[in-house]
Amino acid sequence: MIKKELYHFPCLIFLLILLSGCWDQTNIDKRAYVVAIGLDKTEEDHQYKITYLISNPELSKQQPGSNEPGKEIITFKTNDLMTAKKLANTVVAKEISYNLMTVLVVSEELAKDKFFLRFIYDAIKARDISRDTPLIVSKENASKFLSNNDPKLETRIHKYFELIMESGSESGFIPKSTLHSFFRITEADADLFLAAYGTTEKSDNNKDILNDDFLAGEFQVGGQTNNSQLIGSALFKEGKMIAKLTAKETRIAILLNDTLDMGELLTTYPDPHNEHYRLGVRVMKKKANKVNMQLKGDTPSIDVEVPIRVDILANHSMKNYSKDNQERKELKKYLEEQMTKEINNLVKKTQEEYKGEPFGWSLSARKKFKSIPEYEAFDFMKTYPHMIVKVKVSIEFGNFGRQSEMPNLDEMRD
Repeated sequence: MIKKELYHFPCLIFLLILLSGCWDQTNIDKRAYVVAIGLDKTEEDHQYKITYLISNPELSKQQPGSNEPGKEIITFKTNDLMTAKKLANTVVAKEISYNLMTVLVVSEELAKDKFFLRFIYDAIKARDISRDTPLIVSKENASKFLSNNDPKLETRIHKYFELIMESGSESGFIPKSTLHSFFRITEADADLFLAAYGTTEKSDNNKDILNDDFLAGEFQVGGQTNNSQLIGSALFKEGKMIAKLTAKETRIAILLNDTLDMGELLTTYPDPHNEHYRLGVRVMKKKANKVNMQLKGDTPSIDVEVPIRVDILANHSMKNYSKDNQERKELKKYLEEQMTKEINNLVKKTQEEYKGEPFGWSLSARKKFKSIPEYEAFDFMKTYPHMIVKVKVSIEFGNFGRQSEMPNLDEMRD
């Protein structure tokens, strides 16, 4: 018996060597890592133009004075994401890899096309594309958007996209949009989806920047910096882009949607005591929204209360709002009315123009039904435009600055 076990022992060792083999691995220096993919529409049906932004992994090893570029960009026509990799290898020597892809950019023209949904589902079939990959809709062709991106402080282009998407979503200028959330919301067929909107083209439109009522390209900035801007959002209904939301509208949508992460929103409002000045405020949401739905009967209704904390950051009128006095109560009432008005204006727009909402309210509606068939028969998206929707804001004041009590200017002049 012992001899038989000894006889099989060398065979087991041999099998272990085979299982631990690494003959199918490829060295890093033999791969071309695509950090961004751009998709554009073509004149041919059922085809699109793909752009690869390939990072140079040898950049950190370069000697001082080396002129080797940090990235390579190629654009060509293709049928799908998977076969495109082999086509690219006719001009790129290294094996194409999607493992380090940080962003997927789609042109506005393609996003509005009825065949866009068929193309984007290639991302699910590609094993090396993460569903957490951010999705950006560009005003111009995606190829132009990627080519014109020239960050001055980030040597590695993939790091730029990671940082700009993170800071933009934290400030509320853009939503945190990923392929996963796009597929989830589209397949549920009850809500609208928000994707980050960007461009490298400057617009001549004079927008109200102080009121956050502007889109990417409309922020006028001087100096020597990257032309790329990510501001606002692209609105998708059933997998097709139908409209654009400004920075203000995007912030409101994030504020109403508890499924979207909201950081600290910095904005300004006119000072109620002096029309020449504006108050700089920080808006934070410490609690989830209170959503009350009555979905039975002829006219369903939704009542929402948005509890937020407001810090006063800039107060050029020098009014002393830090004390719990009448002026502070008037300021609270004024800000609540202003924010409630802005929110209800957007809600009305979603009901009348978009025929759907990006606020994630369908998740709350599901809980009101005993079964999925009963919920599906209700058809939330179809019913939403006819609902009675009321939203109100409830403010709790936080800080009024490091030195909350303002000096008396008249006494200082004397």
